[in-house]
Amino acid sequence: MTTIEDILLKRRTVRKYTHEAIDDNLLNDILNMGCRASTTGNMQVYSIIVTKDKEIKQQLAPSHFNQKMITEAPVVLTFCADFNRFNKWCRLRKAEPGYDNFLSFITAAIDALLVAQTVCIAAEARGLGICYLGTTTYMAHKIIETLRLPSGVVPVTTVTLGWPDGLPEQVDRLPLEAVVHNEVYNDYSSGRIEALYSEKEARQDSHQFVKENNKQTLAQVFTDIRYKKSDNIHFSNTLLQVLKDQGFMNN
Repeated sequence: MTTIEDILLKRRTVRKYTHEAIDDNLLNDILNMGCRASTTGNMQVYSIIVTKDKEIKQQLAPSHFNQKMITEAPVVLTFCADFNRFNKWCRLRKAEPGYDNFLSFITAAIDALLVAQTVCIAAEARGLGICYLGTTTYMAHKIIETLRLPSGVVPVTTVTLGWPDGLPEQVDRLPLEAVVHNEVYNDYSSGRIEALYSEKEARQDSHQFVKENNKQTLAQVFTDIRYKKSDNIHFSNTLLQVLKDQGFMNN
């Protein structure tokens, strides 16, 4: 029997899927389990857009830099911060909502991420594979157009879901002592940084990343290629405009 320890410690990011569809009852069970996730004040200020239609997946693909998972996975889940529904309920009950601000977006984004991770764990427990796509916040304005998201709704993350086509290698993680601090934050000395990242830097795939990108260190692959400052500034400005357009920066 598969245990929760097996699911969590052996999990893998799955980017290739078979053509087998996901049964609607199974998908609903997974979503139902996911929606038992913790939520701020029991408000559930999130929504999940389930995309199966090939045409809509094709429309979504450019917003995710045309990664194949979007069109090849049987199901694409877009998790959104959503105060639209809650605001409408408040007004119907003679209560004026005050959620047109950045804090409310953060609150709803946390809710969306909590339910997303719980959905992923539920899916993996049933043998399905998942892959998070970080492109969602980069291209939120385009996703809003494609999925027809109203004011008060912002996409936060996207997950592809399907039956794995093969078993990919498990990605590395830093040792536990790199991320766990006892009682208070213990800042990192240069020597401790060297020790904590030594195994990651020594991996064959890390050496390959450095070589193929013509860099000197693995850190340079991140700062100069994968997550450049110029890109961070551009997408930050784009996301801030999205928050304004969607009503989260009025106050």
